[in-house]
Amino acid sequence: MRHSNLWRMLLLVILIALFFLLNLLLGSVAIPVDSIWNILTEQGHEPVAWQNIVWKSRLPQALTALAAGAGLAISGLQMQTVFRNPLAGPSVLGISSGASLGVAFVILLSGSIGGVALSRLGVIGEIALSVAAIAGALSIMALIAYVSQKIKGSVTLLIVGVMIGYVATAIIGVLKFFSVEEDIRAYVIWGLGSFARVSGNQMMLFVLLMSILLPLSFLLIKTLNLLLLGDGYARNLGLNIKRARLLVILSAGVLTAIVTAYCGPISFLGLAVPHLARAMFQTSDHRLLMPSSLLLGALLALLCNLIARMPGFEGALPVNSVTALIGAPVVASVLFKKRKNDWNE
Repeated sequence: MRHSNLWRMLLLVILIALFFLLNLLLGSVAIPVDSIWNILTEQGHEPVAWQNIVWKSRLPQALTALAAGAGLAISGLQMQTVFRNPLAGPSVLGISSGASLGVAFVILLSGSIGGVALSRLGVIGEIALSVAAIAGALSIMALIAYVSQKIKGSVTLLIVGVMIGYVATAIIGVLKFFSVEEDIRAYVIWGLGSFARVSGNQMMLFVLLMSILLPLSFLLIKTLNLLLLGDGYARNLGLNIKRARLLVILSAGVLTAIVTAYCGPISFLGLAVPHLARAMFQTSDHRLLMPSSLLLGALLALLCNLIARMPGFEGALPVNSVTALIGAPVVASVLFKKRKNDWNE
């Protein structure tokens, strides 16, 4: 790795540490740096209210944003590589739609049938939402994995995934039609995405899962680099194309499923970050793109979480609104720059 790339990586790590600290400091209640340190190290006698804010709200949010941003960025990079499509993202195969469908059954269908939605049952409801989202996402992913073994072209698989997403959206629309207004509102709020939904033991489990899945995804770096060469060259170099494509899709799908289950459907991070990493490091080598995307994803998620609950706001803005405002210009600028370079050539 060149020295310039090492310095860029180091800069990203420093910025992540800085924004993580800012996530602990800033909010509707300002807490001094020394008080944050005392609370984290359990020294001194800081106000109980400040301790609750840090331990029960800001620290879980920051850790969740860190893990979710990294997971979505890696998932997006894998999808864009396996489909050779710059607009492919974590939700491209309908996996996020599958998670949304699972949650719709918990919130909308259970409310229509039983009179009380499972999502209103406190801790049990939160667990039900997570389980339903994971079950829905993994069901769609299993279907995609089955289809990927039956068809050859990545483009055909991409179209199948988009169609599955449309079917899931249609079913959700029917469930909304027969649901009461309060349940629909609860579902819409879930769909806006939030890093604040995960706390306590759920947060620990989420971070633990991502700590296992993210290093495992790095085992596919060589496979991703071979897929960049095209199916013909990769096959000549001994790569089993079907098996490689299945492994990459499973890796990206599981990451997307876990993040969506705990945080809701977070848009644009997985789409924008790989483009930002390529532009920043000027490479297509996944030995550099994977760690840089992971760091950039974590950094952008922390930034979005910070903007979503900037001082002066009552409550918090929807995370999806912030990620779209940041992610859309990034994708547009990168694509326009690429198009301009193509014209110049």
